[in-house]
Amino acid sequence: MPESQIHPSGSLTRQIAFLPLVGVIFFNVSGGAYSLEEMISSTGPGLGILLLLLVPLVYGIPIAAITTELATMGGFMAFQAGLVRWVNSWIDMAVYPVLFASYLATLFPSIAEGKYVLLEAGPFTLDANWALGVLLVVLPLAVLNIRGAKSVGDSALLFSVFAIAPLAIIAILGIWEVFTNGIDPLTPFTPAGTSGPDALAVGLSFTMWCYCGFDQVAQIAGEIEQPARVIPKAMSLSMIVIVASYTLPLLGALAVPGWETWVPGSFGDVALVLGGKWLQIFVTVGGMFCAIGLYSSLLMTSSRSPFVLSRDRWISPAFARQTKRTGSPFVAIIVSSVIYSLFSAGAFTTLIALDVFFINLLLLLNLAALVILRRRNPEMPRPAKIPGGTVGLAVLAVPFTASVVYLMYLQYLDYGTASYVYLGAALALFVLAYFPARAYQRRHGGPVADATPKHEAPSSARENPIVDV
Repeated sequence: MPESQIHPSGSLTRQIAFLPLVGVIFFNVSGGAYSLEEMISSTGPGLGILLLLLVPLVYGIPIAAITTELATMGGFMAFQAGLVRWVNSWIDMAVYPVLFASYLATLFPSIAEGKYVLLEAGPFTLDANWALGVLLVVLPLAVLNIRGAKSVGDSALLFSVFAIAPLAIIAILGIWEVFTNGIDPLTPFTPAGTSGPDALAVGLSFTMWCYCGFDQVAQIAGEIEQPARVIPKAMSLSMIVIVASYTLPLLGALAVPGWETWVPGSFGDVALVLGGKWLQIFVTVGGMFCAIGLYSSLLMTSSRSPFVLSRDRWISPAFARQTKRTGSPFVAIIVSSVIYSLFSAGAFTTLIALDVFFINLLLLLNLAALVILRRRNPEMPRPAKIPGGTVGLAVLAVPFTASVVYLMYLQYLDYGTASYVYLGAALALFVLAYFPARAYQRRHGGPVADATPKHEAPSSARENPIVDV
């Protein structure tokens, strides 16, 4: 989070060093290939692997570059971007308790999704599978986040070891089988009976989802040690690790027949064939650590959106309440966790489809913010500026924007107008929400940074409470 968004009283402290930041970025974006089994069964081996290699060039790298410049120059997100980011997290964060529970169910089939239904309401199903996701993911990781950013960053390194190690074993064993047995893991290019546009629409949704978390780093820039130096290096290393953690395990897994029926959790079945029961259990545990790491890191970054909106007096000051020891915005963390618990009762693939729509909207807002800031404030310090001036920015922005627009077109062909109706309704609500929020802000003296006269002390404890929890 840029420092200009942080109130001088009880501000968030710089607790995250280089390697913990790499772990946080890895889990904000990836966590490994665990969630990609269904992408291969829906898209096909050839197209799936190709997209995982190409999409970073036109989507992942531009996001990382745009985010790096915004995060190190000290600008702040406007109300719309902050609200869209937080609302998008309601959908995005709901995926990971579902993913954790799906892997846990491979060890204990009796708790599989739908086995013990507690309540059904429209597209939401509250069952034992959902309850375990809440109890074992949402609640303990809320506590970990309240302990502070350092705890989240340090634990991300540990979680990443457990998440990557079993995938590395699958990659080694599987790729060895590919070469020794002459297997072509990239054939067929798309699934039989699936049209190219349909497969591409699903594949782009998944791969954009796989590379879309880089922008979250801007939310915690104020908590990173030496952000201008550390963020670009961490972004570069993270991109290499993420691409490898996707493609190599999938290539190894494709040495085992049966990709047509893959669903989230199928890496466990692949591991059983390649290495036996011990590897199956190891992979399943790794999948659960992947879900835990994703949720923990994203909870830290996502909870900063309502915290910043509260600090700038767009929403209730309650969201700016912090712990005394680490300054963690505990109210924002708790409220966000409750919302994520409710949304995690939705279907996995539905969550991803909606998630990508909102993420792309937010990313386009980020790009627009960067262009506007360059035009209005050309002299503003930019320690990690995208080189090449307008041409350099266009080289990244044009293919990125084209890929987003093309995906929206493919999703229209696949889903019709329903997704656009939801998106349009959401946009209308975001716009309408601005007016009462702006009125609220004016009644309470404007943004925090502007509201405190230079000769006065920072806001009182009533406005910016820091409590000992």
